[in-house]
Amino acid sequence: MQMTIPALLDALEGSSKGLIFVNRREEETHLLWSTLRDEAQLVAGALIAQGVKTGERVGLVYRTEPDFFRAFFGCLYAGAVPTPLYPPVRLGRLEDYHQRTSRMLEDADAVLVLASPQIRKLLGRAIAGAQPRLGCQTLQQLNGQEKANRPADADALGLVQFSSGTTRQPKPVALSQKALLAQASAILTTMKASFADHEVPWVGVSWLPLYHDMGLIGCVIPALIHDADLVLIRPEDFIGKPVLWLRALSRHKGIISPAPNFAFGLCTQRIKEEDLEGVDLSYWRIAMNGAEAVQPSTLEAFLARFKPYGLREEAITPVYGLSEAALAVCFADFKSPYKCLENHDRSGLVSVGRPLEGFEIEIRSEAGDTIDDGTEGLLWVKGPSLMEGYLNQAEHTAEVLQNGWLKTGDIALVNQGELYIVGRAKDLIILNGRNYAPDAIEAIVDGMPGIRRGCLAAVGWRKEGADSESLLLFVEHEKGASEQVLSDLGDACQKAILDAVQLQSHIAILSPGTLPRTSSGKIRRQEALNLYTKKSLLPPEKMGTFKLIGALWESRKHMPKTP
Repeated sequence: MQMTIPALLDALEGSSKGLIFVNRREEETHLLWSTLRDEAQLVAGALIAQGVKTGERVGLVYRTEPDFFRAFFGCLYAGAVPTPLYPPVRLGRLEDYHQRTSRMLEDADAVLVLASPQIRKLLGRAIAGAQPRLGCQTLQQLNGQEKANRPADADALGLVQFSSGTTRQPKPVALSQKALLAQASAILTTMKASFADHEVPWVGVSWLPLYHDMGLIGCVIPALIHDADLVLIRPEDFIGKPVLWLRALSRHKGIISPAPNFAFGLCTQRIKEEDLEGVDLSYWRIAMNGAEAVQPSTLEAFLARFKPYGLREEAITPVYGLSEAALAVCFADFKSPYKCLENHDRSGLVSVGRPLEGFEIEIRSEAGDTIDDGTEGLLWVKGPSLMEGYLNQAEHTAEVLQNGWLKTGDIALVNQGELYIVGRAKDLIILNGRNYAPDAIEAIVDGMPGIRRGCLAAVGWRKEGADSESLLLFVEHEKGASEQVLSDLGDACQKAILDAVQLQSHIAILSPGTLPRTSSGKIRRQEALNLYTKKSLLPPEKMGTFKLIGALWESRKHMPKTP
């Protein structure tokens, strides 16, 4: 009989390890794996009593908190399929949130939504739109009294997670328990091979959201398999106070912690020297950088800033993966400094390494032919943790899953056995017969005075009446930027782009928070262009006390009564 995720938790009876929740004041709450097992089985009993059947999906809408884990593992113990969804963190975008959440619940065919008491108060319109059979409840309302343990087998669905939706509507990625465990095993096998002699206890630290594959599959399940401590910080707390991440790594001697590229830039810019007193980053052996384009300038600045605090150059580990592969496909070498492509048209791209054990990659032409090393084309991957498909979407599944291979939608190239990602095929900008990766253009001006780091979007744009496309760059300015900085910002961006890539550009300066984002924080470039052409690219509505009360009242009015 193959191992399942609940069986892993069962095996940790008596373990002294578990989850450590850190709040903004750096106070900590511990939840042992063995305690979590008992509490999750109570949730399972309540779900079964409610009428949740084996294989049915249950939406989970939580922040990073213990109840998420009770609900997640409770679903698995009940034989149900957890479907994590992002909470309403951008209150000025509630209309968009309700529409997208309702659509995702429908696509997952969720029969029940579990949410924290605070978040449930805002979900009424989304729940009313999706109409899950058993409504929306909190764990306190379920009030489980009897434990249950009827987990599905390893071949059954273990998770439905939604793709990021960077270039299109998020899709429900169906992953079996076997795929989830294969992914976690591939990650651990790679790490153990590199650090077999590492004597310090394995501790992970993460601020990544739990509805995102890097945070859930990449951090939680490996910690469960390895019986390790996992330190968790809320994403919103990290954004507001980035030093929490580095201080937690130092305090707990964390050896592994992943993050997107923007997080490394945020730390470099926003952390004050006085907040780093006593910080020691020498235990941090694996600082994975993935989920978005890896920028060498960001890595250089991060290393320069934190090397005096013990950060090792070889710790910086660019990686590549995607939801449809359960997460990781390639890792850079853990024991060597990261490398950039040289003597090539795409010089400056960062290597994301070689495939994990059991994975294969191919670069193919549009016609499907394999392309030689050094030439860019469409990236296809194969491995033990690929999705079953998009849930109940056979047509879309057939577009990307073919003969055991997954079409990623990314443009990439292989050089000396290592993978380099150029960008998303649908995001590439074609000007004067040449392809430009938007990430590379955005990196030219990212970090300039007055610009919010990571808050840019480069797109190809055909101005009304124009014969051809030109470059349009959306730029969010920093809060509190002076009038002088704002007046000079457009010209400064145009000059920087012209000097770097010899392209004329149009610059649209936007208020902070204007650019639309996916649930994992990636900017939706094509959606930004769409809204811009409709003159609807506007900053989020300010959410004062009265508007928040109104939103809560509206939610309560729409929330269906629990069956």
